[in-house]
Amino acid sequence: MAVERTLSIIKPDAVEKKKVGAILAMLEEAGFSVLALKRVKLSKEVAEGFYAVHKARPFFGELVQFMTRSPVVVAVLERDDAVAKYRAVMGATDPAKADAGTIRKAFGANVGENAVHGSDSLDNAKIEIAYFFPASEVAPQA
Repeated sequence: MAVERTLSIIKPDAVEKKKVGAILAMLEEAGFSVLALKRVKLSKEVAEGFYAVHKARPFFGELVQFMTRSPVVVAVLERDDAVAKYRAVMGATDPAKADAGTIRKAFGANVGENAVHGSDSLDNAKIEIAYFFPASEVAPQA
């Protein structure tokens, strides 16, 4: 397996519930290294840009409103097969359908407030990481 990087966003619902530490602990226990980490309050423009791929979808406005309501925590994660492994640790988009032991099962409330975002492909991971982190902010793994 190749070492990969992926983007994680701990969404407003999980930040508001003070679950950031628990989520980061789950990620480290799953073998991820955190290469960069920051807490930010997304502006409407930043959220719209990040989720631009969904602009034509009916839920776009609600998604932007949700992602801008309070701070998020964005992180660059690294490990072997990071994209697929993170998606497995996140669980299904709908927390009710997520497997036990996944982040969304443990901390998500519903499809809209499901605690975390993760890149869905290696190509998107590179784009998403660069959206939030200049290369100088991503620490190389020692």
